[in-house]
Formats: sequence, structure tokens, C-alpha cells
Amino acid sequence: MIPLNAKCQLQLNAHGQLQHFLSIDGLPRRLLTEILETANSFLEVGGMAVKNIPLLNGKTICNVFFENSTRTRTTFEIAARRLSADVITLNMSTSSASKGETLLDTLRNLQAMATDMFVVRHSHSGAAHFIAEHIYPQVSIINGGDGQHAHPTQSMLDMLTIRRHKGDFENISVAIVGDILHSRVARSNMLALKTLGCPDIRVIAPKTLLPIGIGQYGVKIYTNMNQGLQDVDVVIMLRLQRERMAAGLLPSEGEFYQIFGLTTASLASAKPNAIVMHPGPINRGVEIESTLADGPQSVILNQVTYGTAVRMAVLYMAMQGQTIHCQLQQENTH
Repeated sequence: MIPLNAKCQLQLNAHGQLQHFLSIDGLPRRLLTEILETANSFLEVGGMAVKNIPLLNGKTICNVFFENSTRTRTTFEIAARRLSADVITLNMSTSSASKGETLLDTLRNLQAMATDMFVVRHSHSGAAHFIAEHIYPQVSIINGGDGQHAHPTQSMLDMLTIRRHKGDFENISVAIVGDILHSRVARSNMLALKTLGCPDIRVIAPKTLLPIGIGQYGVKIYTNMNQGLQDVDVVIMLRLQRERMAAGLLPSEGEFYQIFGLTTASLASAKPNAIVMHPGPINRGVEIESTLADGPQSVILNQVTYGTAVRMAVLYMAMQGQTIHCQLQQENTH
């Protein structure tokens, strides 16, 4: 048995295998590496004539999206189907959940469907953890993004992108640029990069878009674009999340682009072979110059491709870990 710290007890079974995937926080380096290696092996499936392998045949996965996200939802659907699982997708923003039904009420109804796994996206931070704490013990929960808290599968597809293009995390510099305050992707990426041994993690943003306590992530903070991008290997741009901003945090999108937008001029501060990333959707001319988004240093479309493989890996590993968890529980009751 592996002793677990409080941050990952809920996510891992007694053998330290993935059971739920709720956050990067607290997960060990060897597990993140296992996700990346498993995802790397699944990349080949996308090039097969028949893009299905029977690893989750007979299992049912339900995508429960309380918040819209076409890209995340679609890649989870594709990932589940490539593993031969049955897939149900519920748009909860148009269901009874938006008519006053509590999250716990919704959960009880979902449990009645006898589903093996739920992929949950919710606008409230901590929703995925809440569901995992109250769900039947034989059901796995995958966090598809919760509030401003975490987006662990997006983070892992970003890590796979970096690994495939830059190799070892221990010898690179990574800059995360833009709306750090409202970004669950930024939080998950900072945690993942630190866990995987990246020695130089930088965040570049106006002071109004930096969260309180960001220093706990072990990052270097810059409010000057050229200084922050100096000699970096990886540039991760973030979407400007106007819908989550209070008034006054940003003068205008035009001014933001002039100071913190990624342009040909500002990218020149990075290494010549630096890669450019963005979790999408892109606001061209606000966060990034259009020619850079489509240029030779951009790996944004690669991120989309890698996203399916990473989500296949997470679905498969969590289902395996949950099965072993249930077997251990049964043995302990006899």
C-alpha cells in the first residue's frame, strides 16, 4: 500500500493508481509521467484505419457539462468512443439543473443511470471534488474544468505537447502569459510543470490579472512582456476571460494587446525555436497575432490532437484504478 497525502487521497486508490482525476495538486511525478507515456502510446490510434480499441468495451461514460465547451466535450466523446465505451452527453445548462435543482439532486439522478464514469464540467470551483466525495464508490469522476480552480486534462495535454516538442522538462523555460487570475488552465499548468521538474516557470500579466498568493506555485512573476519572454523555450498564451472579469481589471482589449499580446516583435525575445501554445478558443488580435497563431512556431493544432490521446489515457487509467479499488473493498468486506 502507498501512503497518500490529503491532497490526492480522493484521487488515488490504495495502490496509488488513478481512481478519479480532479486536480494536478498533490499527484506524484511518476503518475503524471505515466499519463504522458500512456497518452503517447494512444497517439497511434488516431492514424489507424479503424480508430477503436476495446479497452473500455462494455463501460458507460457520461459527459455531464453544466458549462459549455465544444472542444473539451468533443475530445472526451472521441476519446471514450476510441476506447469502445458507450457515451452519453448531457448538456446540463438546459436541463432541470438550471431550473433550481441542486447539484446533489442532479447527482442522485445521474447515479440511477448505472454509469461507470462521469466527466464533469462546472462553473463552480470544487464541483468535481464535491461529486467525487458523494458519488457511489464504483463510479469514477473526471474533472473537465471547474470554475477558476482546475482543468487537469487540459494541463496534461499541454504537458504532452511540451514533452513531444521539447523533451526533458528539467532543461526548459516556460512562460504563461495573460489572464492568470481567471485561468484554471494556468493553475493546473503551474502545478504540473513544477511536479515534472521544470526549473523556470514564468507568469507574465498585468498586476490586476495576477491572483493573490501566486508565489506559492514557485513561479517568477513579470509585468513586462519582453523581459518575461527572454530566452524562453515555451510560450503558453491564455484566453482573456472577459465573462469572469469585474469592471476595471482591464482598460481595453486594445491596450492589453499592445502590452501583453504575443506579436512577432515580442516573440523575438524568446529562443528562435520557441513553441507557441494556446488552450483555445483564440481571440486573434487580442492575445496573439494571427500570423503567429498559424505560423511555424505554433503547436496549437497539435494540442488539439494530443488532447484526444491524453483523455483516452485518463479515462483508461481511472477506470482501471477504480476497478482495483472496488476489488480491494470487496476483499476487505469478506
